[in-house]
Amino acid sequence: MAWLLELRLIRFFGFYLAVMFLLSTWVRLRQYATIVRLVRSMPNRWPHLLVLVRQHVHIFLTWGTVLPLVLLLLIFFVNLLASQWLWPQADEFTLAQLASLYPVWPIVLVCSLAMIAFDIWGMVRVTAINQAQLEKYFDQAEYWLRSWTAPVVRLFTLGRINPRQMVAAEVRSALISSSQMLNSTLWWVVVQAALRIACGLSLWLSYALGPWLHRVN
Repeated sequence: MAWLLELRLIRFFGFYLAVMFLLSTWVRLRQYATIVRLVRSMPNRWPHLLVLVRQHVHIFLTWGTVLPLVLLLLIFFVNLLASQWLWPQADEFTLAQLASLYPVWPIVLVCSLAMIAFDIWGMVRVTAINQAQLEKYFDQAEYWLRSWTAPVVRLFTLGRINPRQMVAAEVRSALISSSQMLNSTLWWVVVQAALRIACGLSLWLSYALGPWLHRVN
């Protein structure tokens, strides 16, 4: 147990962040690979669909998707300010020193448990993308966008059924859904970063307030 009391908390916190980054990247590798394969295939396999998607690209350019990124950058800037300029000596702060600071135990414990629980939940909720199903939908959309049968169907149904318009509506609906999912993901990233920084700040503040808390006790 002696080695545990000598554990440097700020350094271990940095190690934890590095490990979580690697684990999060690893569990998402299949997602990234699937997305890259689909994007690379679009110009050759689904050119008409790609043109249609580009017409609705403005759906992604909203404050709902930009604001979380801005907040994320702000949070990381605060983290950099605290870790690099304000308390560089906090690297020597050990678990034994924290153990003597009773008033800050609840804060550090709550922040640490919240961060760990959120990180684990974030990795568990990652789901694989069904590439075969998406390719099937893309093939159907591309067929109706380029096929001569689409205007024929529209003509014989007196405009009641317009396959190309239906595809356009489905694409727009899918893009809106993707935009909402992206927005939700970005906010999740902001909360994750906030919890990690809160945990780090709780350790740094414990270190900074250590001398004062010893005098009070």
